[in-house]
Amino acid sequence: MQAAPVRATAIPSFTTALRAVESLLLSSGQRTARRNAWTSVLEDRRRAKDRVEAQRVLDQSVSRSLSVHP
Repeated sequence: MQAAPVRATAIPSFTTALRAVESLLLSSGQRTARRNAWTSVLEDRRRAKDRVEAQRVLDQSVSRSLSVHP
């Protein structure tokens, strides 16, 4: 009994295997990049909110200072 012949397309080439591994790694990296970008967006929003609050406090303190010492 002879073994069935193996087709060249049944065994992926080195290039095909390398591309598959590369795509897995890149998709993982892309998820990490998106997660990092979203974290940066949230941090930027928090800093902007803090700046607005700090400006409000400064404006109030200047207003009080001017009203106390005309």
